[in-house]
Amino acid sequence: MLKHLLSFSFVLSLSLTIYAGEIGKFTFPDKKKKKMTPGVLCAHPSSYRYEEKIPYCERAVSASMKKTIIATYDNQLGFTIQKLPRGDFKIDHLIPLSIGGANEIGNLWPQHKSIYAYSDKIESDLSNLMVKGRIKQAQAIEAILSCKLHLEKCEQIQADLQKLY
Repeated sequence: MLKHLLSFSFVLSLSLTIYAGEIGKFTFPDKKKKKMTPGVLCAHPSSYRYEEKIPYCERAVSASMKKTIIATYDNQLGFTIQKLPRGDFKIDHLIPLSIGGANEIGNLWPQHKSIYAYSDKIESDLSNLMVKGRIKQAQAIEAILSCKLHLEKCEQIQADLQKLY
């Protein structure tokens, strides 16, 4: 666990720049600058998916890992996620598993419901379009990161994806 925490701290200190969203006096990560790490792709797949044979990692994020991620964001970055309702957050795969993301610490972050209200539907559409061969992994990653990094772009991304069906 200490190895994961140190690894997570290193990844954060080198590559993550976080803006804070606010609920009253509380803060939480709501988006990341474009220069931050793009996440981690699956390196140890349980299977391969789609025409592209994208490596797929089964979901494997323990409860203790989730707590560690939230505590690290609070303690090292000054957020107050632990003081907010746990149901308002999920530990999100920045690059979703369904499009080839990994369970690695560098691909996980506490995502507030104000973000996943937009991004979950787009993730589902991207997976469906990959099944149909209408979008490639690189395009899917670009689309989901664009939404997660710039919530104001999510509606247009959603509209563009609907045209591909």
